[in-house]
Amino acid sequence: MNIQEYFGRISYNKPHKDADLETLTAIFQHHIQTIPFENLSMHCGEAIELDLQSTYNKIVRKKRGGWCLEINHLLFWALKELGYDVCILGANSYEPAEKGYTAEINHILLKVVIKGDSYIVDAGFGGAYQMWQPLMLISGKDQPQVPGIFHFMEDNGIWYFEKVKRKHYIPEPSNNDFPHTPELGNVRKIYRFTLEPRHIDDFQELNMYLQVSPDNILQKKSICSLQTTNGLLALVGWTFTEMKYNYTEDTDLVNITTLTDEEVEKTLKDKFNIVLENKLVP
Repeated sequence: MNIQEYFGRISYNKPHKDADLETLTAIFQHHIQTIPFENLSMHCGEAIELDLQSTYNKIVRKKRGGWCLEINHLLFWALKELGYDVCILGANSYEPAEKGYTAEINHILLKVVIKGDSYIVDAGFGGAYQMWQPLMLISGKDQPQVPGIFHFMEDNGIWYFEKVKRKHYIPEPSNNDFPHTPELGNVRKIYRFTLEPRHIDDFQELNMYLQVSPDNILQKKSICSLQTTNGLLALVGWTFTEMKYNYTEDTDLVNITTLTDEEVEKTLKDKFNIVLENKLVP
């Protein structure tokens, strides 16, 4: 593994002398705009290994994406290589259907400390709840970004991560369930976490479980999403969504198309730069 090859993968070619916030932000944005959040391995018969070399080979050499365990693990390695003070944290994601957080930790994110300030860096949430810049770990402060306004709330050592929703304008409404049309003025809970440092091995069991458990969303849907310079692209099953943030004031433009099997493969290649080795069953 080498950092220059990783930089090539994320099309990053600026100087990186200092482990500062500016460099972190630039690398992070290149990372989320070139490495898709995707669980396609599960839907084309490939096992997902959690060791760093396997993740590196898949994402950097085979030009694939991955889910949070892979994407954030790779980013953790890259930031460590560059001299950042970075650690892995575990989170419980919010399940809107259940109106609550998962009982078990099912997500990883990173905490980076720069000049005494802590930042949360998470490249692995995908979709419309993906942050675009490192967020300062501070309770109760709105932090506006292009995707929307994010904030953290801290209560007794537990941190809650949330985003203020925007309206969606869908030129041709469909009954598809992704992305959701939010109720106005709403805050969307994303996940909760503590600052207890974790190791990637703490997630081996979760990695196995998510690949075999039939009732989790990653089993039920094949997902591939990528952040763009002004919004995001998402392919969920046969449904392709293009979202443009803040198309008009406080409104995101959402275009939804239903694809054929043949178009799914072509869309993966054209829009996400992914060519699969095995047959995808959307």
